[in-house]
Amino acid sequence: MTITSHQLRATRPPRLRAPTAATRSLPVRPSGGSPDTHARELSWSRRRLGTCARVSPQSPPRFSMATAISLRGAPLTAPRACASGRRFVRVSAARASLPRGGARVGHRSLTVSAAAVGDSSGSAPVAGAPAWDALGGVSVLAAGTGDAVPLTDLWDPTEGVAVVALLRHFGCFCCWELASVLKDSMARFDSAGAKLIAIGVGTPDKARILADGLPFPVDSLYADPERKAYNVLGLYHGLGRTLFSPASAKIYSRLDYIKKATKNYTLEGTPGDLTGVLQQGGMFVFRGKELLYSWRDEGTGDHAPMDDVLSACRKVPVA
Repeated sequence: MTITSHQLRATRPPRLRAPTAATRSLPVRPSGGSPDTHARELSWSRRRLGTCARVSPQSPPRFSMATAISLRGAPLTAPRACASGRRFVRVSAARASLPRGGARVGHRSLTVSAAAVGDSSGSAPVAGAPAWDALGGVSVLAAGTGDAVPLTDLWDPTEGVAVVALLRHFGCFCCWELASVLKDSMARFDSAGAKLIAIGVGTPDKARILADGLPFPVDSLYADPERKAYNVLGLYHGLGRTLFSPASAKIYSRLDYIKKATKNYTLEGTPGDLTGVLQQGGMFVFRGKELLYSWRDEGTGDHAPMDDVLSACRKVPVA
């Protein structure tokens, strides 16, 4: 028996077509009970679950941005923008990932709002006493004892010189490098009559991991788990500065020193609140209540030139 091409096409099952932008926003309504209808609705539902938001002809096109960093041995992928304009990052302890449609992944997951992902900073500190006044309500935790100490109590408010170095966090390898540079510069700080105060995002036990592994003098190390000092001093926070800043290219000129400084490095110093890994650091020099020098890291590893910091420590106040 000869089968014509017309008869062959008639025996094929109907092709399931993906919904168009105009029809995707329509609700799925159960109708009938034929297998073809159920199959079409199932296919459509799966496609709808894979979208971040309903798409209409007026909705802007979606785009994707992906990158990965090493975080507790798991890749953290940058967020996927949605038509709704709202973004979420979901990080699992077992595997960090970004689900589509905001679905929950992993047993223990952390949701970070778009405000934490986007770059942000507080008001930049200005020279003089206003920066001191803003720090008046900020306390940090001593790495050695865990006791809360008002930050402005750590140096003489009349003529004491203080170098306030804010690291990103205690699990950042670039911060281990900076802490090593600060430790090597302590003799020069002493000769300039300056006191070193190093602060990092995390808890005192995380700070002691850096102090023991580097090693670093624990009496000069403090923890700021809520990032209060960072916010008051206007330091950057966000995914863009952390991963995509051109200023981070500076680390490639220091790879040999970084390798030496991080021989005992461990990720165990990473803060439990993973929003802390998006924090950038900075460097400030005070003489009493007067702010003599300020530096805000533009990206990961964009540290202040140490010669400039030392010059500010030796600056003679204008009469």
